[in-house]
Amino acid sequence: MSNYPALQIVYVLTNPAMPGLVKIGSTTQEEVDIRMKQLFSTGVPVPFDCAFACRVTNAATVEKALHHAFGNTRINPTREFFRIEPERVISILKLLHVDDVTAEIEQSIESDATQADLQAAENLKQARRPRMDFAELGIPNGSVLVYKDGSAQATVVAPKLVLFNGSECSLTSATRKVMGLAEDYPLQPSPHWTFNGKTVKEIYEDFYAGLDES
Repeated sequence: MSNYPALQIVYVLTNPAMPGLVKIGSTTQEEVDIRMKQLFSTGVPVPFDCAFACRVTNAATVEKALHHAFGNTRINPTREFFRIEPERVISILKLLHVDDVTAEIEQSIESDATQADLQAAENLKQARRPRMDFAELGIPNGSVLVYKDGSAQATVVAPKLVLFNGSECSLTSATRKVMGLAEDYPLQPSPHWTFNGKTVKEIYEDFYAGLDES
């Protein structure tokens, strides 16, 4: 149960069609679905990804402070987009000991998008960077990945396979099973699993960010 009296949310979004840009915004718990739908209907070709979202007591104040802190990276003073690594924003929010609701926002985004929308986004991501390889990311065989809410685990058994509920499968397939989705439902599994305290998505992004800078 959250200790926050006001269900206000600050979110950090990325979009594969806008590499290098981060959107920092806020909404209320009651308007999350409406807001995510509005964002996808404003001319972007594919849905956003939620890099991080959290409940805070005063979302407007936190959002304003973040916009000020990263103002020199803002693309347009009338838009909430910043040319910055999402981890920089996330690290500040985590210092506030916030209530993490990233998975909830990600599910809201996915529920508003069609399978064609999600597949288009996935195609863009794959075109930009290679398919996730556990060994390359420093996650060796035998490593245990934990679903974000702690309800499930998967063991890495090959560079692109995990052992889940007694069967070898991709992490995408394991995620669909945990979420009760159809086997052909397109999604990005990496935000939903953690390893050594970081999401697999964070590990992936950190790895390729290092390569991009080298």
